[in-house]
This record gives sequence, C-alpha cells and structure tokens, in this order.
Amino acid sequence: MSLNNPSNVFLDSVPSNTNRFQVNVINESHESSAAADNTDPPHYEETSFGDEAQNRFRVSFRPGKQECYDDFLQNGETAKTDANLHAYDSHTNTYYLQTFGHNTMDAVPKIEYYRNTGSVSGPKVNRPSLLEIHEQLAKNVAVTPGSTDRFANGDGMPGDEQAENKEDKSGAVKFGWVKGVLVRCMLNIWGVMLFIRLSWIVGEAGIGLGVIIIGLSVVVTTLTGISMSAICTNGVVRGGGAYYLISRSLGPEFGGSIGLIFAFANAVAVAMYVVGFAETVVDLLKESDSMMVDPTNDIRIIGSITVVILLGISVAGMEWEAKAQVILLVILLIAIANFFIGTVIPSNNEKKSRGFFNYQASIFAENFGPSFTKGEGFFSVFAIFFPAATGILAGANISGDLEDPQDAIPRGTMLAIFITTVAYIGVAICVGACVVRDATGSLNDTIISGMNCNGSAACALGYDFSRCRHEPCQYGLMNNFQVMSMVSGFGPLITAGIFSATLSSALASLVSAPKVFQALCKDNIYKALQFFAKGYGKNNEPLRGYILTFFIAMAFILIAELNTIAPIISNFFLASYALINFSCFHASYAKSPGWRPAYGIYNMWVSLFGAVLCCAVMFVINWWAAVITYVIEFFLYIYVTYKKPDVNWGSSTQALSYVSALDNALELTTVEDHVKNFRPQCIVLTGGPMTRPALLDITHAFTKNSGLCICCEVFVGPRKLCVKEMNSGMAKKQAWLIKNKIKAFYAAVAADCFRDGVRSLLQASGLGRMKPNTLVIGYKKNWRKAPLTEIENYVGIIHDAFDFEIGVVIVRISQGFDISQVLQVQEELEKLEQERLALEATIKDNECEEGNGRIRGLFKKAGKLNITKPTAKKDSSINTIQSMHVGEFNQKLVEASTQFKKKQGKGTIDVWWLFDDGGLTLLIPYILTLRKKWKDCKLRIYVGGKINRIEEEKIAMASLLSKFRIKFADIHIIGDINIKPNKESWKLFEEMIEPYCLHESCKDLTTAEKLKRENPWKITDAELEAVKEKSYRQVRLNELLQEHSRAASLIVLSLPVARKGSISDWLYMAWLEILTKNLPPVLLVRGNHKNVLTFYS
Repeated sequence: MSLNNPSNVFLDSVPSNTNRFQVNVINESHESSAAADNTDPPHYEETSFGDEAQNRFRVSFRPGKQECYDDFLQNGETAKTDANLHAYDSHTNTYYLQTFGHNTMDAVPKIEYYRNTGSVSGPKVNRPSLLEIHEQLAKNVAVTPGSTDRFANGDGMPGDEQAENKEDKSGAVKFGWVKGVLVRCMLNIWGVMLFIRLSWIVGEAGIGLGVIIIGLSVVVTTLTGISMSAICTNGVVRGGGAYYLISRSLGPEFGGSIGLIFAFANAVAVAMYVVGFAETVVDLLKESDSMMVDPTNDIRIIGSITVVILLGISVAGMEWEAKAQVILLVILLIAIANFFIGTVIPSNNEKKSRGFFNYQASIFAENFGPSFTKGEGFFSVFAIFFPAATGILAGANISGDLEDPQDAIPRGTMLAIFITTVAYIGVAICVGACVVRDATGSLNDTIISGMNCNGSAACALGYDFSRCRHEPCQYGLMNNFQVMSMVSGFGPLITAGIFSATLSSALASLVSAPKVFQALCKDNIYKALQFFAKGYGKNNEPLRGYILTFFIAMAFILIAELNTIAPIISNFFLASYALINFSCFHASYAKSPGWRPAYGIYNMWVSLFGAVLCCAVMFVINWWAAVITYVIEFFLYIYVTYKKPDVNWGSSTQALSYVSALDNALELTTVEDHVKNFRPQCIVLTGGPMTRPALLDITHAFTKNSGLCICCEVFVGPRKLCVKEMNSGMAKKQAWLIKNKIKAFYAAVAADCFRDGVRSLLQASGLGRMKPNTLVIGYKKNWRKAPLTEIENYVGIIHDAFDFEIGVVIVRISQGFDISQVLQVQEELEKLEQERLALEATIKDNECEEGNGRIRGLFKKAGKLNITKPTAKKDSSINTIQSMHVGEFNQKLVEASTQFKKKQGKGTIDVWWLFDDGGLTLLIPYILTLRKKWKDCKLRIYVGGKINRIEEEKIAMASLLSKFRIKFADIHIIGDINIKPNKESWKLFEEMIEPYCLHESCKDLTTAEKLKRENPWKITDAELEAVKEKSYRQVRLNELLQEHSRAASLIVLSLPVARKGSISDWLYMAWLEILTKNLPPVLLVRGNHKNVLTFYS
C-alpha cells in the first residue's frame, strides 16, 4: 500500500518608499483593557483571545530624531522589569528580556552578527549555532545568569575570545562628502580645458553645438555617476575606488583587469597634468625672456621639481593633501569669478581690437551656429573637449579615507557634476556672447564711413576684421587660447586658475593611483604585486605605491611625448566608466536578493546604455587608442581568469550564472557561496504538487526567479509497488508544474516510513550550489487525532532538518492545505462522465446493428436490463458525490487553496523577528514584497525588548534595517512578552495538553515508573514544570498576535526550537497550535543560524 503524503500528514489550520521615518513604540501593560479598533478584523477560527486586550502607550519618532538611529548600537545589557512581571519569569533574580526566555542561548537580532571578520566598524560576534540551541544541553554545564545573558546577547561563546581590531584607528583622518568628494571632483573636472580650450570649442562648434557637446559629455559622466552611486549604496564601501566597485560587482576578472590599467592611467595622468603646468610656466618665462635651457628641457626641469613637491605633500598625509586641495579650489573659484566679472566690465579699445565687446546680441547670434575650420568637425571637437568632463572618480578613488563612502560618493559626485556643468555652460555662453570668432588685434582696423558690413557683428560695432578671411589672425575665439585671460577683470588670476587646475588634478591623481593600486594588491589578484599592498601610519598610507607612482610620472615627464599617450589614458578612464555602468546593469540583471541599493534613482537599462555610450565615445576620441585599450584589458582578463584568484565577493556574475542554464551547474561547484547571493532554496513537502497548491504557491512566491523550489513526495509502503507508482507519475507531475507556470522541480522517494523518506530528500536533493537550504511544510492541523507515529514523524523531520543545518518554514492557514479528497471527487466525476459517454456510444452502435427482429429485441431487452440500471446507479452516485462536494468538501477549502494565487491588496506583512536566525525570518517577507501579488503589502517589524529600553532598541533595529536596505512601514518594540497570559488563554492551553499528560506526580513511585515505561511519549509533570515559562511565552505571544496582527495579510514569526530530548513531541505540537491559533496565514520561520543578510557590498 502506498501513501502519497496522506491527507493527514501536513494539514493546517510594500514597503513604503517614503523618506520620512516613523516608528511606533509599544509599552505593554497587561492589567488594562484596550479600546476596540474601528475596523473589525477578519475572523479565522472559532476561538478568540481578544477578551482582555490591553491598552498601549504609543510614542512616535519624527524626522528630528532620525540622526539617532545610525548612532545607536544595541549593547544588549539585561535589566529588571517593572512590577508587571511575575515571580515565574525567572529561576534567578535576573530577568533575560533579550530573548524573552530563561536559561536560553537563543539570541535576538544584532548587527554584530552580520559583520565581516576583521571589520573596522566593529567586532564580529558569532551567534549561538543552531546545533547549540537545538541539541540537548549537556548535564555538566550549569546555565548561570551571566553566561545565559552573554549567550542571549551573542557576546561570545565559551572559550572563544573575539579578535579585536588591534590597528589603532583613533587618529585616522576621515573626510566628509564636501572635502573628500565634492572638492576633489570639482577640481579634477575643472581642468586646463576650461581656461585655454573652451573658447576655441565655442568658436568652432558655436554656442548651440558647444552646449550640446558639453551636454553629451555630461550625459556620459552623469550616467556613470548614477551607476556608481547605486553600487556604492549597496553595502559598505572600502578603499580602492573604481577598482573596488567594479571588482565587487563583476568579480576579480573584470576588476583585476580594469584596476591595473586604471591605476596606471592615474599615474600617467600625474605626468600629463604636471607637464600642462610646466608648459604654462615656460610660456611665462618666454614672455619675460627668462628661459633656463630650452623649452623642452625647461618643461622637464619644472615638471620634475613639481612632482617632487606634490609627492612631499601626499606623503605628509591625507590631511595636508586635503588642505592643499581646498586652497587650490579657492584659487580656482576666484579665477572663474574673475572671468564672469570681466565680462561686465566695459571693454577698452585694445580689447575691442582683439574681439571683446562685452555682451552683444549680435555677437551671440553670429556665434550661435557652427563654423568648423578645415579638418575639424563635431566629433573631433567633442573628442578634444570630453577629457575636460572626466574626473568624477576623484572622490571614489579615496573611498577608504571617507567617513561614510555610501553617502559621500553619490552626494559629492553628483553635486560636483551639476556645479561644474553649470560653470562650463555658463562660460561657454558668456564667452560666445562677448567675443567674436576672428580679430586682428590692430587698433587701426576700424570702420571706414560708407563701408558695407555684410552682417558682421564686429563691423556693426565699429571694427573691420574682414582680412581674417584671407590671412591668419592672432585673436578671437578661433585663434587665441588666452581669451579668458583677456576677458577677465585681472588677467594674472586666470593664470593662477590654470596653475590651480593643473596642480589639483595632478595631486588628486597622485593620491588616487597608489590608493587604487594598494587595494588591488591587497586582494592578491596579481601575486607578484603583493609587495605594494603594505600601508603605513594611522591612515594606512601606501608609501610604496607613492614611490612607484612617482617614478612612473617622472619617466613620462622625461619622455615628454604625452601627445601620443594622452588618447590612450583618456580611453583607460572611459573603459573604467563603461565597466562601472556595466557593473550596475549586471548586478540588476542578476536579480540577486543581495542587490539592494539605497540609491534608488537608477535603471539597469540606462546603465547599459551608459556603458555602450562610453565605448562609443572611446572610438570617437581615438579609434586606435580604443583598440589598444580593449586589447590590454582583454589580455589582463584572460590572465586573471586563467590564474583564478582565491577570492569570493558574491559578484553579480555568480548570481547571473545561478539563474542561467543548468549546464553551468558543474562549473559553479568550484565557487563558494556568498551571503549576498543567498536565496531560499526550498524542499516543499507537498506530496503531489496539485494536492497542496496553496503551500506550493506561497513557497513559489519567494522562490520564483530567485531560488530553487523542489516539490517532494514520499511514497510509503511496499517498495515494489511504491517505486512503480512513483515512476509512473513523475512526468505527469512535472508537466503539471510547467503547465501552471510554476518554476519548480518535482522529486519523489520511496521509503519504509515517512521520516526516512524526508531524511533522504534533505540529504540528497539538489545539484552543486542548487542545493536546498530550507524545508517548507504545512502545519499538521489534525495532530490531536493523529496516531502517535505520525506525530513522531512530523516533529522528527523538523529535528532532522535542524541536524542537517537546514532552515524550516511551517505554513498554517485556517482551512488547511490538503485538497486531495476534492481532487478525488473531481477525478471520479470525470471518470463517470467518460463512462457515460462510452455507454451512450455503445447503445448507439447496438441499435445500428442489423439482425432479425427477435435477436434485436433480445439485445434491446438485455440492454434495458444491463445498461439502464447501472446508468441509474451511476447517476445516483453522481448526485451523491455532488452533494458531498457541496457539503462535506466545503468550498472554503477550494477557495483557500487558491488564496495565494490572487493579488494581495493593500495590507501588511507582520514580521515578528523574535530570535536571530541569520536573517531568514526577515529575508522571506522582503522577497515577498518584491512580487506583483504582494507589492502593495508593507512590512511591519515586531521585535521584543526591555520595557525600560524600548526607545533605544527601536533605534537599534531601525539602524540595522536601514543598513540592510530593507524598507519597512513601522517598527514595534514589544516589552511585555514575558508577563503571564490571562487565565482563559492558559486554561485553554492546559485543556489542550490534558489528554497527553502523564500526571505522574500524583501517583506513587512504582505506578509513576510503570506509566513512564508504558507511555514514554506523554508529557511528564517534570517536563511541564521545567518549560513552564516557555509555555507561558507561546500563549502570551498568541495574545499579542491576536491584538497586533489579526488584520494582517500574512504573519511571519520566529519558529520556536524544541531541544532534542527535553521537549516531547506532543508538547511541541501544543506550542505550535496555541502560538498560531485563530490567526491569518502564518509562516513560522527558523533559519540555520548562518547569515543570509549583509550590509557589505
């Protein structure tokens, strides 16, 4: 006989996107009655615990308190409660409210459990493992108040000293978003191009196309900035800038290849900027006839001295370098302001002869359109300007020296792009409206009376520059690179601005190159470069990297062939931009639950467009330089792929591989799992997938496109018959899943007993990384009437799952899951209908037969005797079954089986995160809110706490959730979990367990021992007394659930763990019954106490 998970095995009973944070804190008082809610919550079962609901005192935190959330750390101290607690709350004089229990090692959620080992933001603490809280407590271990409190708060394990971060960080210099990012990005973006090339670009392209060129450049940098902001806010960002962001998103192959060329590009950029500075100085020396040797050697001498000075500033420390950057920015801002002031100062004759006439509408109109000279065009002019828009990574490159990179990089970078864009456009429009394209510079080129101007703006203003059409002129937008100096109020300030722009860019590159290179070397992707990973001082300064950058810069300064190398360097930067955009796209496309950027203004397709645009710009600037860049990057990619560095950062490449074809499963086994890519991979004990559709639907809701889902069935009975039945139904049931568009697998085993079959599934299911980590079962609603073996099997598989370190989810709905009897009725009806049609066809065929009348009459008589009666009998059967279908097989069961297929309206998912299980209790409802059917439901978080620490614990939980980037509508801190439940509730629980109690204490010793031997499964008085407080807690929790979550769309609740050998099966079932009675759909969740959430990138 085979049983397809018999019907009595598992029977049962959007987050808001606002910036304002509001949390309700609940201070419990069990002595008073609550006012009734205006809305009557839905009724789920016949019994209610709401007769003595309590009043609550609510406190709201408004935006003014927001700054407290991130500053607060839960210290986990114990405290005595007020008079609401009773003597039974503890066996000692100390109350342990962190875990609402007594003599327990179970821990509440804390941020320390989610840190990486060696984290600089605080020590990592190991929570009690599932084995430690699940296995029977050793008899020789005394649970003292101090040790219990330490365990409950996750402060450590016996004999396990947490390693402290010995590096002294107290004196480290950390920068905010202004000094660390905004200043650096503005200085890098405002380069020499602003002062000596922008006027020429306006002269060539005109004001209209010039603004378009600026805008197109800004589109590239803005898209890259948005992608970078999304990546930066997807967890804690460490040092390494662009390399760190790319490598943690796309993996070491892309990160290692782009990191090396990006660091090299920054080192060579130092030489480029220094040579630009030296050329300006040499030009001044020429004007004063003060040359030292010759122009080329003078550039080398001045450049070398400049690099040595900049190196000294950098080595002195980041604080000195930051001060120098601020001074340079002030000079640059004064120079820009000096230009705008100069445009309104009335022009003199000398400036007019050079083409400057202040703001003139005629000049604006004349300069609005393009006037490209021979060999120039839109793309050639764009290629010259675009390097001026780069520099947006200057702040990200020192991410390790920022106080809060997640906030500083997006804010500072995007604001810098905006400010510099406004400045570029403003200068372009102003210079185009004030200066003509060509001017002779001669004071004698004035208009002769009677001369025809032919629409020339200069002619209309009294000057004749017509000879510039036939011979070269030295002034005007097209000819003079020093237009801004001429227009400005005080020319030397523009020269100072050029100095500031070049030196600040050189200084930023000199700092960026060693920082990025050090991060690359620390990751040990290129083992030969490990020497440069060492840092010195309180800021972990890469002195070895500084020296290497210095020698690279000096080499290129001495070579003095920067015109050849400059296009390649620009393409190196663009390649970094392209990969940052692609990283954002790739991470989004992988749909990993670990991808939760706090910066929501991004789109993966826009990021992909940005990546393509960057690649196109690379070819526009210089096609051969773009080819060289791709060849170098491809070579490094192949090299890193071949070497296979031993790193695992949970990259989006791994995540995308997971959801790709099963052909990659074997290769994926060589890569370790990462917490960012964790997803629930479930074994669902549905029996046949069509017999418990609601259980499959709710599981599919948080596994679809996210994790593995295996519908499992255990065939119990004689092996031969079971295997035959199992094999015959495999294809049919998998086809049913495909037909119903359920992305799940079907698996079945044959076993001697149900528990053995489930144990086999838990151990053998899955392939490689696609291995189940969560067991989903339905609640056994008929446990009070079930045989002893079924209860033992049911509780036993929960123990087995914990033994295999597999999380458990128990789902309960009011009507239960099993609709196998309904399916049997439908199948029987279909068979009867088929038989009826077959009989009608047979009768018709008989009537058509030819024969003598006697034989035909005999057949008709036989037909009446043999066919009509059975038909009537079957009609009677149909009527009987239909009546049963309407009555006994209640339509509510059918409706309940489809409740999770429907779109859930605006409601709440109440998450009662009572114990820290690694985050599965929080991750499952978060994933549900991403689904279309659940997206209108908001998360409400309920956690326990001390009555006298409600505000602090609420702030700590809010801070933890914000670090996880999980949005929520409300947080409630429940402070009265440990008070005694009301008498009616407790009486109901006692009546529930009465048939299963041994009551040996009222018997003599001999009789008691005999009862124990005869009924070892019964609940003893000693057991009841030992776990009385835990029983109180389950009853009390149901009262709180009735009060707070009766109207919720779904309740997600921490599953209590029964310690093996201490809690009997019947008592554990009673706990689950009383805990979830008369409630909406409930998910009892217990992870395997390993992290499934992280706030790291």
